[in-house]
Formats: sequence, structure tokens, C-alpha cells
Amino acid sequence: MSSLRQSTVGVRGLGAELRELRKARQLSGRKVAGQLGWQVSKISRIENGKQGIKVEDVASLLVVYGVTGEERSRLLSTAERANNPGWWETNGGLSDESRTLIQLEATATQIIEVQPLVIPGLLQTPDYTRAVMKSCDVPEPEVEVRVVARMGRQAILSRDEPPTLHAIVDEMALRRALGSSRTMARQLRRLTEAAEEPNVTLRVLPFTLGGHPGLDGPFIVMDFARAKPVVYLDHKLSGLFLEEPAHVAFFRQQADTLTEMAMSLAESIDFVARLAREHDRE
Repeated sequence: MSSLRQSTVGVRGLGAELRELRKARQLSGRKVAGQLGWQVSKISRIENGKQGIKVEDVASLLVVYGVTGEERSRLLSTAERANNPGWWETNGGLSDESRTLIQLEATATQIIEVQPLVIPGLLQTPDYTRAVMKSCDVPEPEVEVRVVARMGRQAILSRDEPPTLHAIVDEMALRRALGSSRTMARQLRRLTEAAEEPNVTLRVLPFTLGGHPGLDGPFIVMDFARAKPVVYLDHKLSGLFLEEPAHVAFFRQQADTLTEMAMSLAESIDFVARLAREHDRE
């Protein structure tokens, strides 16, 4: 499988965060480009990590988005480092397993992710990811490396030929408040927006099920055009990749069973949207 340079991951991660800021301000790419005198395609290339991001371009975008103070300083600092591969190695924020996962996702044609604990990484917002890292006692110097890497992973969903993503999420992950109510509202709306895309499905496992086969831990099943499928099991200190056909078949069957037990796609979207509205009222 082709390798993915970590510098590219950094650029993609920053681009994804800039896209989230634009959407939060309810601005179209065309309107932002018009204000800055840019081509609309430049906004798209920046947000999708298809070109290097200049610090001065990020500064211009942050003016349009009204970002100031510590958040502005953080994003400009990220822009300065995003094109530097050394940032990833010296900060030690990414394990070998995380780097391998990034490479695998970049070439996958289908990804099935079962998550009983938190929102799937490919659908997280930057602020939600930071809240997860803080809750899990991730060392401060590693947080931004991991946030940018996670946002960079998401670029695969908006490329010309994206993989299919099937996200199966337990209700507990949706109700567990991480960060502020504003953070949760944005995160839940991000889920409903993603589920409207043709390549993404979202299925919720409700509390009313009681127990189900997904409670003993998250897992990801990845399929490829010219390689064997792979299962990824994540852990706090490491990760495990499974390629044996019997192991892959077991987890695929588990995912099929959970899909049958879950709410329908329409019911899942409505449920998540209702939770988002509850956070908006807080």
C-alpha cells in the first residue's frame, strides 16, 4: 500500500479545522473567496489538504472568521509546523499503530467502525477531539499533534472517490458530554451532516437494547481494492491489526449483527439531531 507522508497529514488536519470554522460561521466557500479576492478553488484546495498552507493565508482566513486570541495563536502555530515532518517525530504524539491506520484508511474502499464509547474519529470535530484527549490525560505537548492527525484522516471522506463509511455508534457515546454544550451541539450536528452524504451511513444502538455485542470494545473493519481486508483494534497504549480471514469474518459478522440491532438510518439521524437541539438549549 502506498505511504502517506506525515506532512500531508498535518496539512490536511489544518485544512479540516479551517473548514469546520467556516461552516460554524455559516459561510460558503464562494463568499469567503470573494472577501479575500481568491479563486473558490483555492478555498477547496486548502480545506482538503491538496496544497501547502501558507501562514499568511491562514491569517487572512482567521480575520474573515473572526478568530482571535489563543485560538488564533494556536492555528497560526499549527500552520507554521504543518509542513514540517519533524514536528510529528519530535513531539511523539503518534504511535506506529496510528501512523499505520492513517496509511490504511487512505487506501480503503470501505470502512466499518463500531464505537460504544466516543464518536468515531473520522467524524469528530476538532473541539470534541481536544475534549477526548483532555479526558484521557493525553500529555499537553501531544494534544495538537493528535488533533491535527485526526482531522487529517477525515480528508479521505471528501476526496473525489471517497471510501464508504459505516459508523455504528452506541447511544452512550452520543450522550456522554465532552467539552461544553456548544462543543457537543456542533459535534452532533457534524454527525447528522455527515450522514446526509451518499458515502456515509450512521446507525445508533439505543439504550433500550440493553446489552449487545459491541459493548466489549471498538473496532474498525477496512476493505481495499487490491489488498486483503484488515481489522483494527485500538487500545490506550497500542493497537492491533488482524488480517487472518477467520478474524476478519468474525468482526464483519459482529458489525452485521449490530447493524440489524440498531436504529434505521433515518431514525438515527433524527435521534442525533434531537440530542443536538437539547445541547443548543443548555
